Amino acid sequence: MSESTPESDKIDELKKMANIATDLQLASKMRIQAIILLGDMASHESLLVLLNLAANDKLVIDERDLALKRAREIVKKGL
Repeated sequence: MSESTPESDKIDELKKMANIATDLQLASKMRIQAIILLGDMASHESLLVLLNLAANDKLVIDERDLALKRAREIVKKGL
């Protein structure tokens, strides 16, 4: 059995949020909440996830705009 480290927990959380944000079967409200949470994480890794979401042409344009906005906020913080 492998031990859970803070880094692996963080990566797992990022993957979960990214999966929720891109799951078009879920309600838009849930996808938006996942994008907001990714922005709240404010890490380099979450920035990359948000930029990938913004570039995903399968997502609704408003969700892509929100992902870009949240990514921009992380950049402004200097992370």
